[in-house]
Amino acid sequence: MPDWATIKDVLVHLIDPWAFMSVSFAHIPATVRGLIHDKKYGTLFSFTGFREALFGTFWATVGPNVKTNAEQRVIPLLQGRVKGGVIHDEVVSTPVYGTVLEVGAGSGTWTDVFARFRENAEDTDNADGLRNRRSAGGHITKIYGVEPNPISAKALKQRVKDIGIDDIYQVVPVGIESVDDPSAWDGKIEPGSIDCIVGILCLCSIPEPEKNIKLLYKLLKPGGHWYVYEHVKVWRGGLLLSLYQRKSEHIHNTKVHS
Repeated sequence: MPDWATIKDVLVHLIDPWAFMSVSFAHIPATVRGLIHDKKYGTLFSFTGFREALFGTFWATVGPNVKTNAEQRVIPLLQGRVKGGVIHDEVVSTPVYGTVLEVGAGSGTWTDVFARFRENAEDTDNADGLRNRRSAGGHITKIYGVEPNPISAKALKQRVKDIGIDDIYQVVPVGIESVDDPSAWDGKIEPGSIDCIVGILCLCSIPEPEKNIKLLYKLLKPGGHWYVYEHVKVWRGGLLLSLYQRKSEHIHNTKVHS
């Protein structure tokens, strides 16, 4: 029979998604006020536009809390201190380096972390050299932050400027399918030009994930690296948790898709 700690943990994980959604709904009044203040009446009365605006407002509040819970795993991952799902004290794999593409950059939740890698401008951008170093952290020379949500993209630009990495960080305000289209935004990301892709809790909410993952993969250089921290399908807990995840996943995707 499971102990109370196990039961409590299961209950928390069952309740969390619904609590998360209730917080999202609580941001509706602030989103309406913001759109009226900015005189964006077309967005206010557009289902798709309002959904994007709501998520932008919601994530500006929730993003920092998500980061607090995730950074104890994400930072070691980017530092090259994770192998086989285990965090190590020293570098055991390649730290993030070179030209980086951040998928779903949001309002800039992880920009301060990327700034630390920018400061590690030591000897090399070479993956093998970085992997052999004992100190954690690579050397980032360029970052593309892909964020199609207009509210989040605007906040991201300001965050990048405030952090002081606007000379290497370029906001890409379009979807993954348009990053190589110069007519869609002020730039172009060429196939095979990216050293590292970073995806932190975003692939679960993008439309057509399999299609977009293939598009992202084409952007990587041969031998490039992809750092992923995402929700995964439950494989323990029996039929109940499996069915629950499918239902909550459907609700989550319906809310977040843009």
